[in-house]
Amino acid sequence: MRGEVLLFFCVFCVDVVSGQVSYSIPEEMVKGSLVCNIAQDLGLELKRLKSGNAHPYSGDSGEYIELSRDRGVLIIKERIDREALCGDMTPCALHLQMILENPMELFRITVEITDINDNVPSFASTTKRFEISETAFIGSKFVLEKALDADIGVNGLQSYLLEPTTNFALKLESQADGSKKVEMILQKPLDREKEREISLLLTAVDGGEPRMSGTMQITVNVLDANDNAPVFTKSVYKTTLVENSPRGTSVIAVRASDKDEGLNGQVSYTITNSKQRLSELFQIDRKSGEVILTGEIDYEKAKVLQIDVEATDNGGLSDSSKIIIDVIDINDNSPQLKILSKSASVLENAPENTVIAMLSVNDPDSERNGEVHCKINDEIPFKIKDSKNGFYSLETGVALDREETAQFNVTVTCSDEGVPSLSSSVTLTLQISDVNDNAPVFERSSYEAYIVENNTPGVSVFTVKARDADWNQNARVSYILMDSSVNGVPVSSYVSISADSGVINAVRSFDYEQIKDFQFCVKAQDGGSPPLSSNVTVKILIQDQNDNPPQVLYPVQTGGSMVAEMVPRSADVGYLVTKVVAVDVDSGQNAWLSYKLQKATDRALFEVGLQNGEIRTIRQVTDKDAVKQRLTVIVEDNGQPSRSATVIVNVAVADSFPEVLSEFSDFPHDKEYNDNLTFYLVLALAVVSFLFITCLVVIISVKIYRWRQSRILYHSSLPVIPYYPPRYSDTLGTGTLPHVYNYEVCRTTDSRKSDNKLGRAGSQNMLIMDPSSTGTMQRIQNEKNILDELDSPIEPSETRRTRWGSRFSVDTLKWNFLYHALDYVKYF
Repeated sequence: MRGEVLLFFCVFCVDVVSGQVSYSIPEEMVKGSLVCNIAQDLGLELKRLKSGNAHPYSGDSGEYIELSRDRGVLIIKERIDREALCGDMTPCALHLQMILENPMELFRITVEITDINDNVPSFASTTKRFEISETAFIGSKFVLEKALDADIGVNGLQSYLLEPTTNFALKLESQADGSKKVEMILQKPLDREKEREISLLLTAVDGGEPRMSGTMQITVNVLDANDNAPVFTKSVYKTTLVENSPRGTSVIAVRASDKDEGLNGQVSYTITNSKQRLSELFQIDRKSGEVILTGEIDYEKAKVLQIDVEATDNGGLSDSSKIIIDVIDINDNSPQLKILSKSASVLENAPENTVIAMLSVNDPDSERNGEVHCKINDEIPFKIKDSKNGFYSLETGVALDREETAQFNVTVTCSDEGVPSLSSSVTLTLQISDVNDNAPVFERSSYEAYIVENNTPGVSVFTVKARDADWNQNARVSYILMDSSVNGVPVSSYVSISADSGVINAVRSFDYEQIKDFQFCVKAQDGGSPPLSSNVTVKILIQDQNDNPPQVLYPVQTGGSMVAEMVPRSADVGYLVTKVVAVDVDSGQNAWLSYKLQKATDRALFEVGLQNGEIRTIRQVTDKDAVKQRLTVIVEDNGQPSRSATVIVNVAVADSFPEVLSEFSDFPHDKEYNDNLTFYLVLALAVVSFLFITCLVVIISVKIYRWRQSRILYHSSLPVIPYYPPRYSDTLGTGTLPHVYNYEVCRTTDSRKSDNKLGRAGSQNMLIMDPSSTGTMQRIQNEKNILDELDSPIEPSETRRTRWGSRFSVDTLKWNFLYHALDYVKYF
């Protein structure tokens, strides 16, 4: 609606406070002129105007006034022409609304535009010509054209002056619409013979200061004998016209009659409205008086139209009437939607009924055609609320979730009640701002990773990945290694993790034989405030690598003495000589061992079991076979690449001990071993001597104690206990060494039939020779014979020899140990 300004504004969760002030200013003020100190009048501080983003809104009437937030005043932005802004409407006012945000405050400002005398009264035509018969009666009326003054009130048109007044006088008649009907009255008969043409000057004067005026020149031609003026059948004609009627529509027909005859009785019709707009909308047939629509009628611009018509005969006599047209409204305007304020985004945890946008809706149609209802699209978490007076607010309806929908396109559709109904719509795009309401989630509930032992420190092992459904900083995940320990050692000394990528790196090189697996926790934490996190368990499995060669447990390879297995010459095919026992601390196929005979004095005599390492004879032993047999056995694992170890097995093929001694006395002497032994004995002697000086009593006690221990050992028959390295026990179940090996030892001449079994960790026969002690062998032999005689005084000599031959390896071990024990006692 013209001159009416609507404003609406919205922010989140605000209280609206209303205030109203009014001002009055004259029109045509220059640009930049001061209107008022709005901050002072409303009791507002300048910083409040700035923080609240204060600004006036004037709607369709144009931006004539603006706010200076720095000064807190309203100033003229554009020149205001009251006549262009309001026309004939009074009072003329600008209705402004000023909005402040955070919190929201609404102030209504009314600025009345007062009129100044800036328009001159004017006539549509500067000349007017009348032809009046000389027989015209005194009192005959002649309608004059009204002047038009765009000003109002005292500045508007006030009076008319007609000069000279010899024959005519001026008559002004007030009408219902406030205007004045101007008529020229004949007050003195005309005399054509005296004056054929009379010149008059009509002046229209306003009431302003200074007064302004406009003139029209009137020329009167005096005619003969037309003494009757036309008369309209009605003083006022009324009709209705539907807006938007097509051009050419007949509006109404007026009729005037003239009692004269002939040419003096012929009447012509004209529209006398001085307003140019009406002359563009309507035309009248000069002869028939039918009024035709020639323009477009808009109910929203004018609801009632008034047309002044004049009937004039050929003698110059005339009459006037008016046509009043009531314009009928039709539903030809869709609702007008304007977004007064909206938020680009809203937090996903915003409470229900949070205002996110405010709109104004206006339909210029009337009655039901102007009644509007608004709605929004379905299945969105928003609602629209009618705030009355054509204002609507868009609010949140339910809780929002950005992770479900990050953006909404809200379409507001407003429809009127007309038939057919017209509607308009506007779409708002609303972003849902993220809140840190989701913790990071790992892709798996737990992880397992594999790494091959002997890895390079710093190598990447595995990557954990967690995703956060939030956005931006709230979704930025950092990975943290949780504090824990593995075998009493902090887990950080085993692995590290990249905070950004989640890549787990090995800090050290792993050894499968020391640790086979370990686990730890990784925390994924987002960048929100406060941060959210989740944990996951990661298990690292160490994979074995073939990095350990097999190690031979039996036979034991010593530096100074040699182990020899005895095989009687009566041994049959398949006779078990000994068993090579080896282990591999690796696992799986890396610990699968195979045994091969690499070298042998006589390959045709012995073979080695591929899987069990058993050395057996493959043919009958003969007298031609050498007593001294040397076998080199290689033990290989099944890894890639394969690793191996070799062991040398000395075998004595003989039936008696002297025969063995004669053959094995020339074995190479390990000088390095004896040198080392001498060094250690000298060092031990020095230490013992020092202790003897400082603590003689203690030394004597120790010597007596050790001497008694050696005697007990001498009288005991201890079995040979094989040496097992500390790491090769079978507690883990991964080694290849069985717990016990049992072999038969025969005490009779029949070696295949036994009535006594001796549990040993080697083969039946074992001979240990120490080349460095050949000088004392005779003494050992004599002492051994004495002991044998004491053990079996009643056995025949042949039986004793057989028994001695069968127990050669056991007794030899016993005497060898006793010999060294006796030598040790002698040092003291």
